[in-house]
Amino acid sequence: MAHINVFAKDVSLSEPTLIEGLPGVGLVGKIAADHIVEQFEMSHYANVHCDGVPRVAVYEEGDPTLRSPVRLYADEERNLLVLQSDVPIRPDSAAELADCLSNWFDDESILPVFLSGIPREQSGDVPDLYGVGVGGGAQMLADADIGEPAEAGLVSGPTGALLNDAVERERTAVGLVVESDPQFPDPAAARVVLKNGIEPLTGVEIPADDLVDHAEDIREAKERLAKRMQSADEESTQARPLGMYQ
Repeated sequence: MAHINVFAKDVSLSEPTLIEGLPGVGLVGKIAADHIVEQFEMSHYANVHCDGVPRVAVYEEGDPTLRSPVRLYADEERNLLVLQSDVPIRPDSAAELADCLSNWFDDESILPVFLSGIPREQSGDVPDLYGVGVGGGAQMLADADIGEPAEAGLVSGPTGALLNDAVERERTAVGLVVESDPQFPDPAAARVVLKNGIEPLTGVEIPADDLVDHAEDIREAKERLAKRMQSADEESTQARPLGMYQ
């Protein structure tokens, strides 16, 4: 049965903000989510047992403990949740995942912040970031001085399904879209999301200089997941200009 298994009962949260880190273009959401969990030493709060999540178990180097591939981490002090995933979610399973998570969002009064990359060619420029919102999310973006889209577009894949669900249910939600490398993990784009998106939205300072300082190490660590996503015959989370379909 699909459910969120919360086992850290001693963690108390009040209408928390959730940062979504499903793998997508440039792995920006994955890199940003992993970084927040590591920086704040967040507690393993819950496992996500939703339809749409691959029925696999994962483990880490030097640790024999098996874990669910999609997990939630919590920081009581900062009133934050992070959705962390070690596996890509197939687009044909995204609707089931969105339905499972969205019911929990409503029950727990959670503000979700969704992350997506939009493919760009590599350059020396700082990646551009803009925000999109549902309900009160648009005003939150304005209050945080986060820019608006410069062109029409769409967000696809699992994150697109979650945003679509927010639109359908008229739930307040925010999406952050950043220019990202279409082929390789992009720590620089993840840093822009953290510093220019999540920080002003949440008011939480997130140290992120080491994302650029150790970019090569991060790229190597995430390369295997990126290659699995590229080789899979499926559509991952990404933003796209609508002009691609016109």
